[in-house]
Amino acid sequence: MSNELIEKIVDSVLQGRRNKDDEGIEEGMAGEPGVAELVREALDSGIETNDILLNGLSRGMELVGEKYETGEYFIPDMLTAAEAVEAGMEIMEPHLVKEGTAGGKGKVIMATVEKDLHDIGKNLVSIMLKGAGFTVVDLGIDVPAKRIVEAVEEEGAGLVGLSALLNTTMSNMGEVVKELESKGLRDKVKVIIGGAPTSEDFAREIGADSYGKDAFAAIREAEKLLK
Repeated sequence: MSNELIEKIVDSVLQGRRNKDDEGIEEGMAGEPGVAELVREALDSGIETNDILLNGLSRGMELVGEKYETGEYFIPDMLTAAEAVEAGMEIMEPHLVKEGTAGGKGKVIMATVEKDLHDIGKNLVSIMLKGAGFTVVDLGIDVPAKRIVEAVEEEGAGLVGLSALLNTTMSNMGEVVKELESKGLRDKVKVIIGGAPTSEDFAREIGADSYGKDAFAAIREAEKLLK
């Protein structure tokens, strides 16, 4: 029963079904249990939270990533699947808090930099970070460098994730690094950047610690930086 429920969670993540009223990626799926219902059932059945998280939700997103890499899935499909994972995480969160394992891998500040209004990539990474066991503080879009650094101080975050989708705004990522330096925080927090115009070379140029070419690479890099 345990393995069967976990596999159903994986399948629902792949289909992007948040709940039974959600059709997800494929049409005609409404009425089938979604991630929220299946996670609740798994918890009620006594399945360990770590099993649900790693072998259900995270494994589902890994398979979504494989489908994306082979061209079977596209960014909207990835985002739909990530939203299904988020629905499951909302059910799990009280249990994780009770066990003292919520966000145990570290705290991350996420933001799209100033004058940039794009958030799909950032939202995807934020959801996946939560699913991977990080605490995420998402500041949203068009966030000035000073506000990002204030959040680092307020939250005691160990990692900042910066997103930009425009060539005209990517330079503002460098402003965040400079602001961290001016506040004496640079040696206390890691910085990872991502977005279409960014690259490993640009990350080095502005003094960031890492670059995520896509959401899955960003999660792997976050794991390394906060290990």
